[in-house]
Amino acid sequence: MTEPIPPISRREARRRDRRKTILKVASRSFMEKGYAATTMSGIAAALGGSKGTLWSYFPSKEELFAAVLDDATTAYRSRLAEILDPDGDLAGTLRTLGVNLLTKITSPESVALYRLVASEAGRFPEMGTIFYQHAPGNTRRLVAEFLERAMDRGLLRRADPELAARTFTMLMLTGCHQSLVWGQIERATAEQIEADVDNGLDCFLRAYAPEPR
Repeated sequence: MTEPIPPISRREARRRDRRKTILKVASRSFMEKGYAATTMSGIAAALGGSKGTLWSYFPSKEELFAAVLDDATTAYRSRLAEILDPDGDLAGTLRTLGVNLLTKITSPESVALYRLVASEAGRFPEMGTIFYQHAPGNTRRLVAEFLERAMDRGLLRRADPELAARTFTMLMLTGCHQSLVWGQIERATAEQIEADVDNGLDCFLRAYAPEPR
């Protein structure tokens, strides 16, 4: 019998609530002011507390930015784990993955974050590293693990799963995502997303079709 999880203390509950508030304020600051203009002092002032209190949660701006990204992507990673059924229909699973991925990254919040990182990563490479590790890097790792299992089942030709995952994700981004990022359209419709996914998936499955026996 599973042991019941003990309730958290009031002190721990307050600390969790405080952490959520910090992440919310920091996220807004990063998105509105950019990475360079966001400071720990400014966030502390917006929170109405001391910089020392903020530092007790996050010792640096880099760690705070990483926590903001981790908080924003946790639910999405859980959703991906549900989608990537290793025993399901390969094409159907990949199509669901593609639609889910493209819907996520064409959201206004994701496009704004992409633009932010693209504009400032040259001056702040640590920002680009943190973003890659928590967003596209994590997604590609999960996809690579799924594709490797598909290769083991003989559903795809044997290849580097990391490269296959990169190929799959990049094929999803060649249409409406690029148009959004560069301001050519205001939003991506469900029809545009599905068309991009179908085109990218067709290319991917042709490129990684299993070798004839």
